[in-house]
Amino acid sequence: MKRIDKKKVIKIITLTIMLIIFFSVISYGQEIDEQNLPIPHINIDLEPAEGPQEVVSTLQILFIITIISLAPSILIMMTSFTRIIIVLYFLRSAIGTQQTPPNQVLIGLALFLTLFIMSPTLADINEQAIKPYTAGQITQAEAIDNAMNPLREFMFRQVRTSDLNLFMGISNAEPIENAENIEQIKEQIPSRVLIPAFIISELKTAFMIGFLLYIPFIVIDMVVASTLMSMGMMMLPPAMISLPFKILLFILVDGWNLVIGQLVQTFK
Repeated sequence: MKRIDKKKVIKIITLTIMLIIFFSVISYGQEIDEQNLPIPHINIDLEPAEGPQEVVSTLQILFIITIISLAPSILIMMTSFTRIIIVLYFLRSAIGTQQTPPNQVLIGLALFLTLFIMSPTLADINEQAIKPYTAGQITQAEAIDNAMNPLREFMFRQVRTSDLNLFMGISNAEPIENAENIEQIKEQIPSRVLIPAFIISELKTAFMIGFLLYIPFIVIDMVVASTLMSMGMMMLPPAMISLPFKILLFILVDGWNLVIGQLVQTFK
């Protein structure tokens, strides 16, 4: 009898819920009909351009959208960000703190250091390109050329002659014999050669700094590992024991001040 009563109760509850939903839908539909709410009509048409000006405006919009989508790459590849973030990651890996500091902190620090280092270049871009363009004194093409000039000067100060010669040879251009010739032929070196040469130079410099950062921490690892071996503690992980000593060394020498200061001074 209890089982039959339970089944009846479940059926009654289910039927009640269905009736409530049914009447609520009907009443909702009646309210919409009574209010006569207008349904918006959306129409998308693709019509031919009536003149060249419309085509130019469309191309300008596409160009601006492309620039916005490529802005992170421009920030990373044409500024000091590449060298800074790689050195910071090398430093964290050398200490062995895994995810401390976290990636967000390292990227934020690299961004602010990039703004600090690039502030003279950004000021030149503002004076030579942005302000004249907003005032209507120069065209868009002239503004882009004027904005590239300070960036090219910054990249020329950091790039190596060997890296420039690599891409000059790939593009079938005459190689640069010495660094003094760069000042004379800057205008003849296109940006498509300068930018990849600059990126390779930044990677090489960052790896060289990372190698120097690893040396003191490797010495600590070797000393701790040999000490544990001599004491017969072969099952104890040396990395776990050496980590506090590496952090202590980094604190005693004021590591952040030393690393960031020397890193910023590597930019010419």
